[in-house]
Amino acid sequence: MLPPARLALVLALAAALLVLRPPAPSAARPIVADKPAPSEATATARWLAAHNTWGVLSTISSDLNGAPFGNVVSYSDGVPGEGHGIPYFYLTTLDPTARDALEDERTSFTLSEFPLGTCGKIDPENPTCAKLTLTGKLKLVDLQSSEAELAKSALFSKHPEMKDWPKNHHFKIFKLEIENIFLIDWFGGPKPISPSQYLEFGRNQHSVVSS
Repeated sequence: MLPPARLALVLALAAALLVLRPPAPSAARPIVADKPAPSEATATARWLAAHNTWGVLSTISSDLNGAPFGNVVSYSDGVPGEGHGIPYFYLTTLDPTARDALEDERTSFTLSEFPLGTCGKIDPENPTCAKLTLTGKLKLVDLQSSEAELAKSALFSKHPEMKDWPKNHHFKIFKLEIENIFLIDWFGGPKPISPSQYLEFGRNQHSVVSS
């Protein structure tokens, strides 16, 4: 029989392992029919972008001496069922986010699975509740381009009231040119996804990225 001190140490280690062990998928969150599995990182990133309608857009603040500034904004990556992965925004320079982007394009955009209602009762910071941060440059879209028409359809189909926002606020269409992707959707740290993998995924897999 083990000495009392060693037995206590063994029991303490066993208890610690039980606490640190990741829960089974069924215990962590409800099963969602169209949500990709944790092993399908790129599909999960595109799924989050297609199904969400708002996120936190962070810029380099021109009003706060270069401090990061996060702002809740609406967006769309395509008309329902035809997400392309590129977030489009309808912003006015009356708001600091657009002003910041015109001075310094460096931007990050963060989405969470939590607003979709598919995380169950777990905390939004729990690794099994997916979170996605797209980092890159926030750029104006030329209103005379064909991309502008695509962006308007994407934005106005998911956010109909945008069409009636005040004309004298001079809203402009911006898009995020993605340079880096950070995704957490399970235990084990961020998943490696390149911008090309992200943007090319799902062209023939509409069931995964539809919304």
